[in-house]
Amino acid sequence: MRVERRKPFHPMSFRLRPLVLFALGLFGAAEGGRGQAPSYSAAGIVNAASNVAGALAPNTIVTLYGANLAFLTRAVSPEDIRAGVLPVALPGAGVRVSIGLLSAHIYYVSPTQVNLLIPSNMAPGPAELTLRVDGRAGPAVAIHLAAAAPGLFLRGGPWAVACRPDGSVITEERPARPGEIVVLYATGLGRTVPNPAPGEVPAQAAVLEHWSQFEVLVNGEPLKQDRVLYAGLAPGFPGLYQINLRLPEPAPRNPELRLRLGEDASPAGVLLALEP
Repeated sequence: MRVERRKPFHPMSFRLRPLVLFALGLFGAAEGGRGQAPSYSAAGIVNAASNVAGALAPNTIVTLYGANLAFLTRAVSPEDIRAGVLPVALPGAGVRVSIGLLSAHIYYVSPTQVNLLIPSNMAPGPAELTLRVDGRAGPAVAIHLAAAAPGLFLRGGPWAVACRPDGSVITEERPARPGEIVVLYATGLGRTVPNPAPGEVPAQAAVLEHWSQFEVLVNGEPLKQDRVLYAGLAPGFPGLYQINLRLPEPAPRNPELRLRLGEDASPAGVLLALEP
């Protein structure tokens, strides 16, 4: 099956945008294939930050690309969140995604793209993902869940989504400086302490369970541990993690950034706009 790549799922400035914009969708009608079974494959199930297929992790935001995935286009709204938990189905959309015996929580649906959250209580290992539209099932696709499968969110091209503590976005026109504190955003970093319930909108910070194994690589070199100030859940956004770090001094221009947790690392080629 040919997978059509749409605009990748990515956040902007999280402090300034409500949850509905974070879901990358607008309410409204869209053409859908009523009566046709959903169509997708493993190649179209990707980490929503990196837009790369492969291993995923519990509490990871995932983008699923395909055809006949929904009858309409709809994003989660604040009214859809009940008791601090994302819904497993958006009202009127008729879309449900199961991973093994559990239901995934839904951020956004459209005929060609669905953004979902893998339940945080799933164990690493093989699993099957199935999407249903009004009970009509697509294929059961094998996926692999790892303890961690990091991906950094991008704001366009190779540039990492990054901001300063005041929320201002770091760009090529307003780059970071050596020694400055910056905040990065990711998904796929696995369990935290405490670990959120499936679909839970975290109300407070929670550090990575395996904090001692977490590294930020700058041009392939691990940043000193005392410069990683925080790595854990981003309050208010299910499946989103934030990393607060102090940049090295001196620092190279526009370095490559990677996140590594044990043997699992985010994809190469992600750059931070930085002026030495």
